[in-house]
Amino acid sequence: MRIAALYDIHANLPALETAVAAVVREGAELIVIGGDVLPGPMPRETLAYLRSLAIPAAYLLGNGDREVLAVRAGEAPDAVPERFRPMMRWVAEQISDDQVRWIEQWPATLSMHLPALGHVLFCHATPHSDTELFTVASSDARSQRLFPLGTADVVVCGHTHMQFVRDFGRMRIINAGSVGMAVGIGGAEWLLIDDRAALRRAPYDRALAAARVRRTEYPLAEEFATSSVLSPPDSSTVLEALTRAVEGL
Repeated sequence: MRIAALYDIHANLPALETAVAAVVREGAELIVIGGDVLPGPMPRETLAYLRSLAIPAAYLLGNGDREVLAVRAGEAPDAVPERFRPMMRWVAEQISDDQVRWIEQWPATLSMHLPALGHVLFCHATPHSDTELFTVASSDARSQRLFPLGTADVVVCGHTHMQFVRDFGRMRIINAGSVGMAVGIGGAEWLLIDDRAALRRAPYDRALAAARVRRTEYPLAEEFATSSVLSPPDSSTVLEALTRAVEGL
């Protein structure tokens, strides 16, 4: 079976459309959406697009999706930095009751056995958390704490928006990157799994995507168009910031 893993879409519908077109060309038979479909500039439209997919799909709940549901339920977005709270409220208001009920059904993890790879575990950030930070530069001690040996033969994760492959003992940890908010050279990042796992990046028309974002009423439309679509942050800068955040825990 050919499986495509698409993570961290963040309601960037133009990037998602490009990634799905690439997935179709590669002949994927199943798509795993690895969490953080939300928040982002086109929430209602992105969810509708995903529900219209012709290829079967499985979904995981990411911390962004979870926080949007909490805001929709009337909870204060205390876990979100203050300047992002109006955005979270806007996203929560955009999605329908039916979409909320659908998201509420998404599990935190998904496991499957693939003949070529063995036990494969899909999670958003780590197997037991949707917010833990793990990068290619994480220490072996942190790796062992977050991904205990025996967890799986292969763990597919996301959350940090940075693609990488990290071998730890007999376990391989793969970050599928981000469809909608990839860092570095940009593009819609995803992962193809068949008899091996291969990282993919699908370039898309970022100028056109930025224009579509700017036409929305998303409170951070200009920032998203500029910083997440047209000029993504440098990967080394992001890795350094994530490393500092981990060391401060």
